[in-house]
Amino acid sequence: MQSLSVRLTIAILLVVVVRLISLGAYPLMDTTEARYGEMARIMVDTGNWLTPQFDYGVPFWGKPPMQTWVSAFSGNLFSINEFFLRLPHLISGLLTLAIVGYVAKRKGISPYLSILTLLTTVGFYIASGALMTDSLLALAMTISMVGFYFAWEGHDKNSAYLGFAGIGFGLLIKGPVIIVLIGIAVVPWIITNYGLLEGFRQFWRRIPIFSGLALALIISAPWYLLAEQATPGFLDYFIIGEHWSRFTVSGWEGDLYGSAHDEIKGTIWWYWLYTAFPWSLFAVYLLVNQSKRKQMFKDKVNRRWNSFLLFWVISPMVLFTFAGNILQMYVLPGIPALALFIVSGMQTFRRLEYLLCSITPIAVLALITAASPLLYEKSDTALFENIDKSMPVYYEGKPTFSGRYYTSGKALNLNDHKDELVPPYYVVVSKSRMVATNKNISGCNYVSENRKRILVECLGISISSESSTSF
Repeated sequence: MQSLSVRLTIAILLVVVVRLISLGAYPLMDTTEARYGEMARIMVDTGNWLTPQFDYGVPFWGKPPMQTWVSAFSGNLFSINEFFLRLPHLISGLLTLAIVGYVAKRKGISPYLSILTLLTTVGFYIASGALMTDSLLALAMTISMVGFYFAWEGHDKNSAYLGFAGIGFGLLIKGPVIIVLIGIAVVPWIITNYGLLEGFRQFWRRIPIFSGLALALIISAPWYLLAEQATPGFLDYFIIGEHWSRFTVSGWEGDLYGSAHDEIKGTIWWYWLYTAFPWSLFAVYLLVNQSKRKQMFKDKVNRRWNSFLLFWVISPMVLFTFAGNILQMYVLPGIPALALFIVSGMQTFRRLEYLLCSITPIAVLALITAASPLLYEKSDTALFENIDKSMPVYYEGKPTFSGRYYTSGKALNLNDHKDELVPPYYVVVSKSRMVATNKNISGCNYVSENRKRILVECLGISISSESSTSF
């Protein structure tokens, strides 16, 4: 048994090391990573740690500041680059793994298998180290749900306050959605296992709801009040727009920071199937296999534990089933519970399960090495590798987030600055637009290109339709 634990520990460390090495191996990609990377860079550059900025002087109301804070702190402490901007998000993933391992040990199931299962889930592995809000939200959700469960089972108010602290941090990560997710998981679980009246009587007896919510507000409310004071209108946009219109109005046009997604209702379940791969398939197997299902729900103790995990797993999908404006990583807050559910049901792993554990890290490593050119195509970093940093950079249109980040915020919209152009300067032009309009840029020299864009150095710029684009 000890030798198995050693082997599993080595396997876990190897998988973590692969992800750690990968953090700086590819550029910040448009649009999400590059956007948050640029916001963190601006926060460090301006010293404005209160209000995340979409651009210099433009407040970002789409999310609370936590993901910008942690990346900016890391960048300010070490260096503004891909590795250190992503590092806090890997750390948040590792903290989630540690909590899952602790819970597994307390519940008498293998902490090593629980950690390895979670770590090798595709969505979790990618998000742990990606410049997004999702890894942090999964951590806050895990803290909150674990705190609630141990407070309920052990009548432990300290665990309850830990859970409410998780809610407070969740409010600073993605806002009130964490309360909704917890409610969707906890309320059905209470009613199913204790009945409506008895369940809520026990809830008021075991959970310090008022003092707990006060703690959550002490953690989060000061920032919300200061943010509204600094940029009036924030609360209306964030609470109503981002938490109601975004999910109830398909193709919502009120998004200030991009285009809304318009997916078919129920798509979130398909997202879960491949974001939680390969373990989503095992979860389905455990539920449809009669003997496994009976074993997991055979008595009151097992039924309460496994139903708690199951409600936690599906809470994001329940919330977003009727939403059209969704992303794949919205399922992530339930993934830690999936790992515990799998190990609770499987108990031990066979050769097949161990082989599946290797799929995710190998696939990520292969993607970074073999498909590196594809990753670079989602970023404009290659355009600016050999430029004169002192020269201004213009985009023929709105600059990409990666363009802004990799020029340290110098990339500007050419159309907004035509009257103040002083050569020499760089211009980024769209390949497809130039070919479609049969335009040629004269007085400019070719510098670099990627799949979508060309960078030229200009002494002056004039665009004519006399010939095809050539350099």
